[in-house]
Amino acid sequence: MSDEIYLKLRERLDRTQGPFPATPGGVEIKILKKLFTPEEANLALHLSHLPEPPSAIAGRAGMDESEVAKILESMALQGSILRARGGDKVFYFAIPFIVGVYEFHLNSLDRELAELVEEYMPHLRSKWSGNKTKQVRVVPVEASVPAKLKVEPYQMARELIMAADKFAVAQCICRKEKGLLGHKCERLHETCLAIGPGAHYYIENKIGREISREDAFQVLKLAEENALVLSPSNAQKIVNICCCCSCCCGVLQSLKAQPRPAAEIDSAFQARIDKDLCSGCGECLERCQMEAIKEGEEYEVDLDRCIGCGLCVPTCPTEAVTLVMKPEQVVPPKHYLDTTITIMKERGILK
Repeated sequence: MSDEIYLKLRERLDRTQGPFPATPGGVEIKILKKLFTPEEANLALHLSHLPEPPSAIAGRAGMDESEVAKILESMALQGSILRARGGDKVFYFAIPFIVGVYEFHLNSLDRELAELVEEYMPHLRSKWSGNKTKQVRVVPVEASVPAKLKVEPYQMARELIMAADKFAVAQCICRKEKGLLGHKCERLHETCLAIGPGAHYYIENKIGREISREDAFQVLKLAEENALVLSPSNAQKIVNICCCCSCCCGVLQSLKAQPRPAAEIDSAFQARIDKDLCSGCGECLERCQMEAIKEGEEYEVDLDRCIGCGLCVPTCPTEAVTLVMKPEQVVPPKHYLDTTITIMKERGILK
């Protein structure tokens, strides 16, 4: 089978908000062959980054609308593209490989795909940094934020959930992948929250199960207890919150490998340690996912490495660790599609 259609699809995926670079060994083509039939790959070339009805996509592809609609729905059910609904109308659009195609193939992830993605990850990570606007950001665990701080609602996970009306929870694909490769993570696995439109997609595609708002709050509580970083989509109105550990999560692993992780992710907060209160117990060292705590005669926070997740705060026995607002605040885009457009403009894909 010719690789031409998959080479074109690789180029198309590389022109989304997330990179999909070529590699010398072509592992990315092997991934695409596993996830897309030639027919699906060809149709994916005609998708926009904005939601469109099947008629518009069929017109560009020069295909019958009813046949295109069937293929698009099949691809959406697999997790290869996104589906959005407006009343009785349905729309489809392209998504990046990460965050997107890979995560939505949760149910079909097997050892072969896990091995291919693991091989590809170093190439992806090398391309993730550089954009001013990121696909995801970090918000603090609730117990870490002082009551006296005036915080925008979009900077607090609880407020983000309060603003939504639909919720689902799914297994973390990063921990599932590691388990398939023989490195089972001992942390919780069912921690990936889908919110609002994201929840509708997860439930319809049977990627996750529907839960209540109170259940979603419980997931946040468990994430705090298990030292998981809260990483929502980078928008004021979100579609998901990932609960991440740096031993499994590709994004956190990429951040951790950077000399200045704080500069590579949007977060409104930084941790501080009061040396007069610090007992040197080391609890914060154990919970920090970025190795941002400097150990010595006195503990201190490396602000270049601190991503403001707040995991070090609630378990400090002497209340020596606190969160403070960063001097400069970054306001996230309003919606997921705003984030998409902004990133694509920064990547030079859109004018």
